[in-house]
Amino acid sequence: MTDLAFVRLNRRAALRRLPTVALAAIALAGITLTATAIPSHAEGLKDIKAHGYATAVTEDDFKPFEFMEDGVSKGYDNDLLAEVKKKLPFEIKQQILPWSGILPGVTTGKYDIAVTAVLVTEVRKPAFEFSSPVAQSTTFFATKAGSSIKKGSDLNGKTVGAQAGSAMLAELKAFDASLKAKGGAGLKKIVEYPSNPEAYQDLALGRTDAVVNTEINLRSLVKEKSSVFALGEGIAKPVYIAWAMKKGNTDFAKAIDDAILAVRKSGKMYELQEKWFGTSFKDMAESAK
Repeated sequence: MTDLAFVRLNRRAALRRLPTVALAAIALAGITLTATAIPSHAEGLKDIKAHGYATAVTEDDFKPFEFMEDGVSKGYDNDLLAEVKKKLPFEIKQQILPWSGILPGVTTGKYDIAVTAVLVTEVRKPAFEFSSPVAQSTTFFATKAGSSIKKGSDLNGKTVGAQAGSAMLAELKAFDASLKAKGGAGLKKIVEYPSNPEAYQDLALGRTDAVVNTEINLRSLVKEKSSVFALGEGIAKPVYIAWAMKKGNTDFAKAIDDAILAVRKSGKMYELQEKWFGTSFKDMAESAK
């Protein structure tokens, strides 16, 4: 397992050690973007058209949705964004950040849109305008390969990891409550991590009994490291995944929706889903609301 998350973990740790301004200067290859080049936006489509571009922020390590490889941001959301850009009357300038800075950056207006895998939850709906769904998934758990934990009820008395501030963490807490409501002991402990690779590392080292993430992410993890990890089962209901914009920025959200739906109707979205997820979600609603 030595090559599993350690490379990603070390990269993530290195990023965290950089000053904030240095972090803000990390961008996609081919996109000239610095921290000082990004003024606050999220003021509506008219404002975006006036200066000719919108600012997007994407997570650095959430495979297969988005991840860094050889200095380039890759993954489903990046491929989908490339198609969406073709349908928009303005440019999209993109910046890459760890998850912790993404949603706060959108709510404060620093960025116009989070082009990253954001789970659409009832808690988040009052705070964001969500695009048309770009995927859907269910929160699953994963264990070490060979673990005796197979079902959700097997997690009673176990230690489970999750990414801090994520929708999966909230769903894990709700699942813990449901275990207790059914007369079980509930989870022994929930451990929160700054990033998923750190959670995977602790699981591989036996410091936790399981981790939670979306089914898509965990299937990708298990496919890559089947000798280290095993997929469990779902612990929550299916939810949509969408891109997030500041609440009230409805005209910009409509422009993004129109572009996403055009890509979807062309069939290109489904091709990208098959490429990155091994399946497609043709029955998704056109709205995440």
